[in-house]
Amino acid sequence: MVHGGLLCTLFDTAAGCAVHSLLPAGVGFNTIEIKVSFLEALHADIGALEIRGRVAKRGSRVAFAEADARDGAARLVRSATTSLLIVGAAPPNCP
Repeated sequence: MVHGGLLCTLFDTAAGCAVHSLLPAGVGFNTIEIKVSFLEALHADIGALEIRGRVAKRGSRVAFAEADARDGAARLVRSATTSLLIVGAAPPNCP
């Protein structure tokens, strides 16, 4: 079995990268919340997983994104939704 925390981390990364790809240079994000739905048990013999992230909606302060995991047969095995706080660039005199 694979611990759910591992996939939660992958989902957070995939969704965050999707949002980050839409932000200007110097602007970042922080995860506000994430919800993961475990649809099937994962075993070591399931093969490679494909994790995809996509932006559902981007506002000026908060973005909403989704991520999912599919097995080698393209079956959905996990999904996640997340909210991310958009954080502006730090002032030039900050370390």
